Amino acid sequence: MAKFLYVYHGSGKMPTDEAERKAAMDAWTGWYDKLGSAVVDGGNPVGMSKTVLPSGKIENNGGSNPTAGYTVVEARDIDDAVAKAKECPILMDPAFSVEIAPIIEMM
Repeated sequence: MAKFLYVYHGSGKMPTDEAERKAAMDAWTGWYDKLGSAVVDGGNPVGMSKTVLPSGKIENNGGSNPTAGYTVVEARDIDDAVAKAKECPILMDPAFSVEIAPIIEMM
């Protein structure tokens, strides 16, 4: 089995209402439960990023497609990884997407 990085893109606000937070966590837990042992690293949300440009300029706005978080999964191939990602709870919000990339073991 190969490992794949899911990078969640988009920007939005974390739920502030307790019921909304619980519903969001329940959706993620349910998805991870469905993926089972394919989840290598459940990942985490991330904060606002900075981007270093070739000129040395720093952008503090998260860039044009801000990263919202990540997960690492195992799958047969990238098509299997894509199929697994289609049920990701983050996709319930049309402002978000999931980028899937194979992890190339170098060491």
